[in-house]
Amino acid sequence: MSQTDQNETVPNDSFHVFDTTLRDGAQREGISYSVADKLAVARLLDDYGVGFIEGGWPGAMPKDTEFFAQAQSELKLRNAQLVAFGSTRHAGVTVHEDQQVRALLESGAPVVTLVAKSDVRHVDKALRTSLDENVAMVSDTVAFLVGEGRRVFVDMEHFFDGYAHDPDYGVRLLVAAAEAGASVGVLCDTNGGMLPSGIMRVVSDVGARSGVRLGIHCQDDTGCAVANTIAAVEAGVTHVQGTANGYGERTGNADIFSVVANLELKLGLQVIPPGNLAETVRVSHAIAEIANLPPDTHQPYAGTSSFAHKAGLHASALKVSSDLYNHIDPSVVGNDMRILVTEMAGRASVELKSKELGLDLSDDKAAVNRVVDRVKDLEAQGWSFEAADASFELMVRSETDDLPESVYELESWRTLVERQADGTVISEATVKILVDGERVISTAEGNGPVNALDNALRKALVAAHPEIQDLELVDYKVRILEGVKGTQAVTRVLVTTTDGVRDWQTVGVHENVIEASWLALDDAVRYSFLRDTLPGTD
Repeated sequence: MSQTDQNETVPNDSFHVFDTTLRDGAQREGISYSVADKLAVARLLDDYGVGFIEGGWPGAMPKDTEFFAQAQSELKLRNAQLVAFGSTRHAGVTVHEDQQVRALLESGAPVVTLVAKSDVRHVDKALRTSLDENVAMVSDTVAFLVGEGRRVFVDMEHFFDGYAHDPDYGVRLLVAAAEAGASVGVLCDTNGGMLPSGIMRVVSDVGARSGVRLGIHCQDDTGCAVANTIAAVEAGVTHVQGTANGYGERTGNADIFSVVANLELKLGLQVIPPGNLAETVRVSHAIAEIANLPPDTHQPYAGTSSFAHKAGLHASALKVSSDLYNHIDPSVVGNDMRILVTEMAGRASVELKSKELGLDLSDDKAAVNRVVDRVKDLEAQGWSFEAADASFELMVRSETDDLPESVYELESWRTLVERQADGTVISEATVKILVDGERVISTAEGNGPVNALDNALRKALVAAHPEIQDLELVDYKVRILEGVKGTQAVTRVLVTTTDGVRDWQTVGVHENVIEASWLALDDAVRYSFLRDTLPGTD
C-alpha cells in the first residue's frame, strides 16, 4: 500500500508549514537518526500540526529508503503528509529511465520535493550541462511525477545567489516548473547569506514577474533565518520551510517553532491546528532528546529561559502585571514565566500532556500541583520527561493514586563484566525480584551489562507473565549531565521499547550509568503491564 493510499490527510492548502527536520535538519553535525528515531520525530511533528514532513532522500540514502518503507505501514499521520526529497532526472537521461526518479515513486510518499539548480554558475560548473537542458530536466521530472499522481514542490537551490548574478534565469525555471505542474517554487537561501530587506526585495520582484506560488527556505548563516522567513511571508510567500529547533548544516535552518509562533502570534495567521501552539515546548524538547542534544535554554518561545526573569526591576513590574515584561502569555506556547533561577514545570504543559495520555487533571488542581512539584524536583536532578511519555504517565499515575499494583518488586540486581585473555568480553546480570509474591532469581548474559539486565528481568517474569517475551529494547541513549551545585555528574538514559505493535519511551537518571539504565528498563516493563491492565490500551 502506498503512502498515497493510506494517508488521506489534506493539510491546510492556503498556507503550508513544511518541516525538513528529518532531511535537512539531520545534516547538523552530531545528529544521526535511526529509522526508529525518524518515525518518532515524524509522529511528534504531526502532533504539532505541520502540513508536510520531508522524510529524507529515498534511493540515495539507505536509511531513508528504509524509513519510507516502514512509514507505509507504521506511520499514521493525522495532520501532515509525508514528503520524499530527490533530484530531477540526470542530464541526457530520459525521466522514465532515471533510477533516482523511480525511487521517489517507490517511496510511496504522496508529495515529492525536487531540488533544482537555479544559479547559472552551478548549472555550468556543478551539473556541467546547458541552461536549456537544466530547464528541461526540471520540466520533464515535474510532469512525470505529477502524471503519476504526486504533488510536486521544487526547491530552487542557491536562488538568491543566482538572482544576484542573473535575475532572470531563476524566474524562467520557476515558470517552467509551474507550467509542468509544480504546486510551489521554493526560493532557497542555500548559503544563508541574505538579510530581511534583501529577501523582501527579491521575493516581491520574483513574485510579480513569475506569477508562481512561492515558498521560502532559509539557512541561518547570518543569524537571520527566522527573520528572513517572516520577511518572505510579508512579501507574499505562502509556503515556509524550517526544521525543529533550527537543526541543520553549518549554523542551521530557520527554527520551525519560532517561525510558526511568529506567524500566528505576530502576523495573525492560523498555520497549524487551533490549540496546537501550546505543544511547542513539549515537541521541541522531545525532538531534542531524540536527537541526543540538550534543549537550547535560550531558544525563542521554547527555551526554559524564554520567559525567565531575575529579581529587580523586572520582578517589581511583573508583580503589577505579567505582560509588562513578557511579549506573549508563555502558556500559549506551553511555556512558563519564571522568576529566580530554579526549574519550573509548566502547569499548562502538565495538564495538556496528561490529557493526551488519558488523564484529565483539569478539575484537580491539587493533583496538578503535586505533579508540577514532582517534575520540578526531578528536573532539578537531571530528569527530563519530554521524550519519555511512559515514565511521565507512570509518575502522574503514582501522584494521583491511579497506578495499579505492580506485579513485581525488586529485591536486588547485580552485573558482572569479564574480559578474557583472548579479548572476549562477557556481560552477565542477576536479578532478584518478587513476582506476585514469590521470590524469583534470574541470571542472563547479554552483549553489555544493560542488555544482560534487560534479559535477566524478562527471564524472571516470563514464566508468570509470558506476554513479556514480546518486549524488545530497540533504542538506548546515554547523556552525561553536569553536576548540580557541586555534585558529581549524573547520567540520563533514554530507552525505547516495543511490543511489536507500539513503541514507548522511558527515562532513568543516576550517578551510576547502570542504575540509570535499570530505572529506565524498570519503567519500560512496568508500563507494559500498565497498558495491559487499562481499558482501551490494546
